[in-house]
Amino acid sequence: MSNPIVSFDEEAVKSELRELVRKTIEETINAMLDEEADQLVGAGPYERTDERAAYRAGHYERGFSTTSGQVTLKMPKLKGMRFATAVIERYKRRETSVEEAIIEMYLAGVSTRRIEDVSEILWGAGVSAGTVSNLNDKAFKAVDEWRCRPLTCEYPYVYVDGIYLKRSWGGSYENVAVMVAIGVNEDGYREVIGCAEGFTESSECWRDFLSWLKSRGLRGVRMFVGDKAAGMVGSIAEVFPDAKYQRCTVHFYRNVLAKVPKSKRSQAAAMLKAIHAMESREAAAAKAEAVADDLESMRLKEAAKVVRGGYAETLAYCEMPREHWRRIRTNNAIERLNREIRRRTRVVGTFPDGKSALMLVAARLKYVADSEWGSRRYLDVSLLKEQSC
Repeated sequence: MSNPIVSFDEEAVKSELRELVRKTIEETINAMLDEEADQLVGAGPYERTDERAAYRAGHYERGFSTTSGQVTLKMPKLKGMRFATAVIERYKRRETSVEEAIIEMYLAGVSTRRIEDVSEILWGAGVSAGTVSNLNDKAFKAVDEWRCRPLTCEYPYVYVDGIYLKRSWGGSYENVAVMVAIGVNEDGYREVIGCAEGFTESSECWRDFLSWLKSRGLRGVRMFVGDKAAGMVGSIAEVFPDAKYQRCTVHFYRNVLAKVPKSKRSQAAAMLKAIHAMESREAAAAKAEAVADDLESMRLKEAAKVVRGGYAETLAYCEMPREHWRRIRTNNAIERLNREIRRRTRVVGTFPDGKSALMLVAARLKYVADSEWGSRRYLDVSLLKEQSC
């Protein structure tokens, strides 16, 4: 006898599971609201006690959108006081995750009509154009307040870089640079201290960006770390004349290796790394000259020229505590953030305008800064004070 064939409707099963989850969420939240009301009243139903502060007066219903669909909340009504719940904000109708998704769609340039359709499909409840606009205003305000906050302490090390995104402009597409700065504060923790739009990484844009940081309170900078972007070095010297400039060694290697045939790049890379393995600035400079000579003997004159013309900018770290060297001779600290930004913005493609690009980048930076990234000590800055003594 053949085995019976068992079949089932997969979509029906999924629908039943979603409904089960939705009902569980609905029942759980309503139970929490009732318990919260009892605590505010100070007594259970029909209980006589001197501690009673109010009386229960039934419920009223309101909708609440969750990531599992629309639920109906039975909000307790109280006689003698207003029911102010900590479980559900007074006028809130959506979970934070839903709000963030709507905000992100808007910042990414998704039309209001499309957001309405997507929210209906995903969460079982559409959102009005007014809701999208309100959430957008809320997002812009919160992110911009964080982005422009005063800088109230010293930042001995500052990492700077620019990331390019695409935006639409007059029917065509162009690059927009978002300039980012990370500071290591006087306690040794990393902070995102700046994020601003610039059409290019020109001298004017860098000067404006650095001046903006300074106007917000950036001080105590011993050294800036970055790649050799056009206009960056001169602007640093102009706005922060007492700060040193450290050219990222990784970018320096890339600039040199771009002049080396693929067959010789492994050998040349090992030679370059030997420069920054030296124990002092003098030894590193001597090694750099020797590497340039070796490259010339390998008939790599252009590569040797880049080494001689740029190695001095990569040795500023040698004047700082040895324990800091590994983390301050590259701008890897900011490159990791840039990779996260690129990962997040790649799905967007082209932004509708520069402000949307800036806001999405700033929102992502704020999210990362508020995570474990900003809570781990990066450097022991007290070593700088010991060095000064």
